[in-house]
This record gives sequence, structure tokens and C-alpha cells, in this order.
Amino acid sequence: MTPLDLSRTVLDAVRCAVDAGELRVELPEGVVVDRPGPGGCGDFATNVALRLARPAGQTPLRVAEILRSRLVTAEGIRDVVITGPGFLNICLAARGDLTAGLVGDVLTRGTAYGHSRALDGQVVVLRVPYEVRAEVVADAVARVVATQGGRAEIEHLKPDGDQNTGVLRPVPAPEDPAPLGPDAAQWALLYPATHDRPRISADHLVQRESNPLFRVRYAHARVRSLSRAAHLLGFTAEPGDTAEQTPQDTLLTALAAHPRVLTATATHHAPDRLARHLVAVADALVPLLPAVLPLGEEKPEAAHRARLALAEAAGTVLAGGLSLLGIDAPEHL
Repeated sequence: MTPLDLSRTVLDAVRCAVDAGELRVELPEGVVVDRPGPGGCGDFATNVALRLARPAGQTPLRVAEILRSRLVTAEGIRDVVITGPGFLNICLAARGDLTAGLVGDVLTRGTAYGHSRALDGQVVVLRVPYEVRAEVVADAVARVVATQGGRAEIEHLKPDGDQNTGVLRPVPAPEDPAPLGPDAAQWALLYPATHDRPRISADHLVQRESNPLFRVRYAHARVRSLSRAAHLLGFTAEPGDTAEQTPQDTLLTALAAHPRVLTATATHHAPDRLARHLVAVADALVPLLPAVLPLGEEKPEAAHRARLALAEAAGTVLAGGLSLLGIDAPEHL
């Protein structure tokens, strides 16, 4: 079961409770599930009971109890625990099912993983000054808005026009980023938050761990190299249980967060959120890579195929994210 599947399952539980007259609320458009916070437990948690309590005229704990009674019988869910004022903590049937479901979803959808209809039909107007960073940020935001079902229109400010309403005005670059080359220049302008001044320096070109862009592109290139090597060894990716928890759990968490990051990037007009998320995915991926291929005389087993699938899923997210930022995802590095 993927996070998206689980979100739909929770929404179905709300719908059933409304149909049965146990809750008198309007159905929410969606339900957010995420990793449990402090004091939580299980694989995922949701605050939907807290959101529905006031319009339902009931306490969050009562709403949580109503939803729990329906969720514990849903396919793919082993248990549901209520914590705090009414958080629903959900334990999935098996960890391997979570891994296989999430990885399979990413590999099936490819670089479209994380695309949604969150901004369906909306027209987002981005008003920017005539300045290179503003132009680059607006272009990136427009691409991400499109992944969420919306459409962005970029307008330029007039010298004598309104300078305040709906303006996207990132701190300008201190100098021309063009000498860095297209990819490093894009990253230099998009990686910092829009209220931070970007660094236009050769640091973005060095192939070292200190360079976030290098870490992201290196992780993607390593995945492509592993896929080619696995083909030569006669095995392919197959989603499943990787037979290990660390560092795979960290990577799974990062992959599961990707749809939420894309939505936040689009709604807040903040491509730096996506850029930093890609760094988190890359950093979580690298420790997994040495265990993907069999060593010595070892034969490829199910765990190797599952690790390759997880690595390829991460590589897919990296490639899709870099493309949205206007940056090339290299096959070799």
C-alpha cells in the first residue's frame, strides 16, 4: 500500500462514516498521511480526526474512534492506534508490502510520480520583474504548477504599475550566473530560498560532497550505472522487501514525501523546497547503493532485485525533480 493508497483508504473510511450517519460533515477533498511525529507510532499517521471534529460537533477522540473502527478492517492495515488528542497512527500489514507498493507506484508512474490535481483548473499568475533570477524562479514554478493540474501565467511588472500585489520578487543574483553553465546556474538561482541572496561561485561546479548539486546528480548517475551492471549480471528490478531497515526506511520516507513536496512547491511558489528535497533523497540513497549488486560469487537474490527497484525509484524521483528545475540528469558523471 502506497501513501496515496492509504490516503484514499482513510478518505473512504470518512465517507462510510458519513453515509452511516456517524459523522455529519462535508467530505474533505483529500486526507494527508505522513510519518508519525513525536509520540506517534506505526508506519503512517493522519490528523484527519482533528480536522473533522469541529464541523462534526464531536471531540477529536470520538471522531478518531469512529474512523479507527472502520480502518482496522481495511485491507492492508494491521492495526490503528489513537495517540494524543486524536491522531490516527496506522500500522500496515507488512513492511515489505509498504516498500513494494511505494516503489512499484514510482516505477509505474515514472517521472510523473507525485503529479496530482491539487491545483486542477487554477490559473496561477506570477508577476515578476525583468531580472534573471526572477525569470528562472518563475519558469520553474510554472513547470511544477503544471504537475499539480494548474496553469501558470508569467507577467512582467511595469515600471509605473502596482509593485506589491501578487509579485514574485526573489533577491536578485549579485552577478551574471551564465559563466557557471546552464545546469549550475539554474541550481545556484533555485536552491536558496527566494528571500536569500544566491551565491554565484565555482563551488557549484566542484565534484565533491560539499556541493549539493553534485550529490544529486552523482546519485542519479550511480543508479543508472547500477541498472546497467545488473543487466549484465542477468537480473532486473523487482519491488519487494529489501530485507533491511536502515538506510532504506529513510529513503522510503523521502520518496513518500515527494508528492507533498511538489504540491508545496507549487502552492508556495518555492522551487527551493524541491531542490532541497532532491538533496535529501540523494543523501538517503547513497548508503543503499553498495548493497544493490551481489558481491563476489554471490548470486542475485530477491533482496538484490528489491534494492535495485528502490534505487531506480529514487533515481526516477531525482530525474523528474531535476527536469522540473530545468537541470539535466546525467547518465554518466
